[in-house]
Amino acid sequence: MPLFLQENILPKGEIAMWEITESEAFFRKNLSISEEEEIKLPKMVERRRKEWLAGRHLLHTISGRDEQMLIEKDEYGKPHLPDSEFDISLSHSGRFAAVVASPLLVGIDIQQLTPKIKRIENKFMTESDSEWMDEVYNLEHLHVCWGAKEALYKAYGKRKLEFREHILLNPFGYNVSFGQFRGYVKKEMEEEGKLIKVDMTFDIYYRLIENYMLVYAIQNHE
Repeated sequence: MPLFLQENILPKGEIAMWEITESEAFFRKNLSISEEEEIKLPKMVERRRKEWLAGRHLLHTISGRDEQMLIEKDEYGKPHLPDSEFDISLSHSGRFAAVVASPLLVGIDIQQLTPKIKRIENKFMTESDSEWMDEVYNLEHLHVCWGAKEALYKAYGKRKLEFREHILLNPFGYNVSFGQFRGYVKKEMEEEGKLIKVDMTFDIYYRLIENYMLVYAIQNHE
């Protein structure tokens, strides 16, 4: 059982990683999934399907429940556990699946480092963002920023966010191996004739594990 990482996080919650060495058949045998997910699975390529299953298996492993629970999704597609006070988020990439759970809003992202991220840099980084990027560890720094914006998007959970416009990061220097900074979801929208302002603050944590960048965000209520 390759539970690669399991840690408590502040103020309350848990992160975990699973190293994916098992077959798809192993996960299918040990998982209960919904009818909707059964329809979704065959549409994935084999590699992504196994990563996806590993994430759900990891969530069950750290849940502490004897009986497996089906993950439900709200009207926006955000996953949650029935009868649980914990918000959850899942991610997977290559060898690893990752999960975060907390009573606060959370989001997580894990990505294998790749130079290809530079091709989409202008889709999530503004010109002002680029001014404080580390020149030596530029690739790692970019992956932290991408992972942070992915994590904030998941934590917010209601879609319709532009990474450049609505998901903002405090300037931060890249710290080799691990670090912390703040990020924000800021948006104005109209619902039923009323102007609604979204202004949310998150604490963001990152660490480099082998060739993978793990990033997770927890809503700040100070």
